[in-house]
Amino acid sequence: MNKKGFAVTSKRLLIHSSLALACAAVFAPAALAQDKPLKIGVTAGPHAQIMEQVKAVAQKQGLKIQVVEFSDYVQPNAALAAGDLDANSYQHKPYLDAQIKDRGYKFVVAANTVNFPIGIYSRKIKKLAELKEGARFGIPNDPTNGGRVLLLLQAQGLIKLKDGAGLKATPLDAVSNPKKLKFIELDAAQLPRSLDDLDASAINTNFAISAGLNPKTDSIAQEDAHSPYVNILVVREADKDKPWVAQLVKAYHSPEIRQFIDTQFKGSVLSGW
Repeated sequence: MNKKGFAVTSKRLLIHSSLALACAAVFAPAALAQDKPLKIGVTAGPHAQIMEQVKAVAQKQGLKIQVVEFSDYVQPNAALAAGDLDANSYQHKPYLDAQIKDRGYKFVVAANTVNFPIGIYSRKIKKLAELKEGARFGIPNDPTNGGRVLLLLQAQGLIKLKDGAGLKATPLDAVSNPKKLKFIELDAAQLPRSLDDLDASAINTNFAISAGLNPKTDSIAQEDAHSPYVNILVVREADKDKPWVAQLVKAYHSPEIRQFIDTQFKGSVLSGW
């Protein structure tokens, strides 16, 4: 090879090397971003169990997930708003709407997940008709779930709420309470542990299962299976169109997850899509 040919070849190599370095510089951040797992917030119990299965399905699709468990209903939304989570999966739409109104969160629903018909439990009675006058009755202290329970009690004929009370009903909205039930408002996660101290209590299915209760056999009354309280996968508004959101929904809505829900929970948790 002559000097001219060597110079041309060297120049081409230099250009190719520069292009390769430029491409590496452009694509390196994307590669690093994909290597970082999505942090998905859930409450302990069925939501966590299901998300662990979603994690396995997503892994096969190249999407990495880190499941982060919480013991209450407030922190998963606070953590999502703060950027400590990429998404959460634990709440129904009425609760999310109340949180957005009260706290101004910029969240959107990415997909429906599962439905947990809320149940009433007791270690002292076998049916609601056995409740005595002045019985202590536990309900969740968050506005949406508390109202949901009061509507269930109204449907069971134990109380009557004032017209228009709706989902945000509180014990003060009971215009008729023949048994003079004393409503004990507690954090939803505390209700299973307080069951021995109460005559009866409404307990969200995810917390009931975590406490070893079987919603189908242990509850003395239960919400209708077709209630509107389908749980949802929630992301920040700014992230709604990002590709990982669609990937996450695809993994959750896969046949493998539907089969896991049906097999694992035997009807006490229902797929909502």
